[in-house]
Amino acid sequence: MAILTKPIVFFDIDGTLLDDKKSIPESTKKAVRLLQDKGIQTVIATGRVPKMFYWIQKELNIDSYVSMNGQYVVYRGKEVYSNPIDPSILQSMSAMALRNGHALAYCSHEDYKVNEKNHPFIEASFDSLMMPYPEVDKDYFNQLSIYQGHLYCSEMDAQRYIDYFADFSFVKWHDVAYDILPRGASKAIGIQKLLEVLEIEKENSFAFGDGLNDIEMLASVGTGVAMGNAVPEAKAAADVITTSSSQHGILNGLLKVGLLEESLAL
Repeated sequence: MAILTKPIVFFDIDGTLLDDKKSIPESTKKAVRLLQDKGIQTVIATGRVPKMFYWIQKELNIDSYVSMNGQYVVYRGKEVYSNPIDPSILQSMSAMALRNGHALAYCSHEDYKVNEKNHPFIEASFDSLMMPYPEVDKDYFNQLSIYQGHLYCSEMDAQRYIDYFADFSFVKWHDVAYDILPRGASKAIGIQKLLEVLEIEKENSFAFGDGLNDIEMLASVGTGVAMGNAVPEAKAAADVITTSSSQHGILNGLLKVGLLEESLAL
């Protein structure tokens, strides 16, 4: 593949591309379009499964993504990296969750399913995303490769899983929800894999994010930009802090790092 010398920009979704109403601000749509007009690569980098952001891809004309926190990477519609979880581990987690009244979700490249119906923690987590309750399929992890799980339980209970499954990371994304990932997996790893495939130097990479699962990404790219609404840990990892996602944060951040011209400032 030919070496690409133009910059590449990675965007988290929730709290970054999406505002607090879970919609894409007009200024963000404009900023992304202007980047693309300049030949700058735009890539989604998210903890979500692809099915959860197809509409965002379509609206922003983005066909490349680092999904499920770096576990499944696609460039222009083609898979370039994947790291599935051993089904026997998911079986063990499922048994433990069942014993303790907790719940799990299983995320494949096609879909995501949960193992319990009407679980209050699943309801609360998906309400925060303004998304409906997922389909239930307790055996989903035996049907397709699973790249990421979700654990639904309290913070105190999560420690049991953290202690027992030492080869996995549990990254909090809601008061009662955690991403389950092989230890060492992160958006940063997925981005590194894509940069290697495209032969892009790290210095030409930029990333925007706001959450705990964005920390490694913001620290590992050439320039990390934290949203004004970001958690303190993400701000500390970033090189630049922009305004919030609801206050033209993407546009202002791109102006701040020099990828767009100051004459576009609102």
